[in-house]
Amino acid sequence: MLGISELAVILLVIVAVLAVKRLPDLARSSGKAARILKSEAKAMKEESRQGVDGQDRPGQAVYYATEPLPEQQPRPADGQQGRPDPQNPGSRPI
Repeated sequence: MLGISELAVILLVIVAVLAVKRLPDLARSSGKAARILKSEAKAMKEESRQGVDGQDRPGQAVYYATEPLPEQQPRPADGQQGRPDPQNPGSRPI
């Protein structure tokens, strides 16, 4: 009885015999893909080096500072609500 490894070898031989015309094209296209992948990886490394050198990278988030909130007057104590401040006659009740 044939095992899995023998069946895999037989299948590989059948595929190689039937696809002998396409193997050079397959090798050529895989070589092109490898070159493209290598060039893209090199370009990404160059971009990351530029970002480390202090230059802005495209798509980098920019954050702006917001103005501080205006200072609020402290709330009066429970018993003083609605009454003017006796020490400061020009003040209004809150």
